[in-house]
Amino acid sequence: MVKTRAGAIGALLLLLAAPVSAAPARDAHLATLSTRLFPHLRALPTSPARQRRLDACVGRAPCLVEAAIWRDDERESVARRMPSEADAIRREIDGLNEVLRVYGVGKLPRYPLVDGPDEAFGSAALAAKVADAVMLADAQRDDPAVAGDYGLSLALALLDANDKDAAAAFEPLDERFNAAAMTKARETDWGRFRYLAIVALGVGPDDLATPLSARGKVNVRLAAERFAQGLAPFIIVSGSAVHPRGTRHVEALEMQRALIDRFGVPPAAIVVEPYARHTTTNLRNATRRLHALGAPLAQDVLVVSNVGHIDAIVSPAFVIRNQAELGYQPGTIAGRPSPNEAVFRPLAASLRIDPGDPLDP
Repeated sequence: MVKTRAGAIGALLLLLAAPVSAAPARDAHLATLSTRLFPHLRALPTSPARQRRLDACVGRAPCLVEAAIWRDDERESVARRMPSEADAIRREIDGLNEVLRVYGVGKLPRYPLVDGPDEAFGSAALAAKVADAVMLADAQRDDPAVAGDYGLSLALALLDANDKDAAAAFEPLDERFNAAAMTKARETDWGRFRYLAIVALGVGPDDLATPLSARGKVNVRLAAERFAQGLAPFIIVSGSAVHPRGTRHVEALEMQRALIDRFGVPPAAIVVEPYARHTTTNLRNATRRLHALGAPLAQDVLVVSNVGHIDAIVSPAFVIRNQAELGYQPGTIAGRPSPNEAVFRPLAASLRIDPGDPLDP
């Protein structure tokens, strides 16, 4: 009996000491970035043809980047297999290719003054950064966030290695920054107001030390005055950390702080939109926040900024720019009540994610 019990205890100890198959480490930030940019590609396996290209490049970072770029026929093959998601698949693969080419090969981004890698094209520093990204991509391959095609892991690693992960920097956005506004929106009678919201556009300073530029302060005052007039139930502050390159000051957060501290605007009346890097996405992203609030997009929004900024928004060139950069119109311009104001009617097309701009999709 004693021997039997001792044997059972020994077997139990051996079982407890035996290695178990642990779940892979999960990087929450990587998962957020993957979901924000490439939600349809996360479970897409590497095809045999792509795997052969990658296998031929083992140990050579530049070759791996080139091999990871999707060919047109490969993209179309996947799109045909998923017809209901074909357009999204094409956008995401094209966006993934753009990341690989800009951060892995050295292609100029759409806005080279504020986007793209910090290292010069062809430099040893850029080559080292690409090699580091390949090492990171290999290290994270077991993470469920990038368990699909290798190109996904490499594209996200290139962004991570360059600290260009702004697309995930504020998530979950409405829980962290707009919870009070979301609560207020549920009780808002939108029809009582002339506008759904007043959108204050960010304007970056000329130096890294200044948190809010003089023009940004003007926009804050314009928004505060119109809010005090009861024109809208919310102010949307829109702008990321864009100008000058390398700034850590987020335009939306600096404007939010000024509205509260200097003008006494209730925090629940302020909606933070901290992703927009360009005027096109200021209006697109403001539309997304209105949709999240449950606002009826059939009503107008009042956009406020300096005269030159409004000149650009109401010009025919802005329509062309939206089509070229976004592929659609985020809304329509319905008037200009004053030199510092534009009336904007948002459109639901703005809800479409665009990974072609990986810092502000």
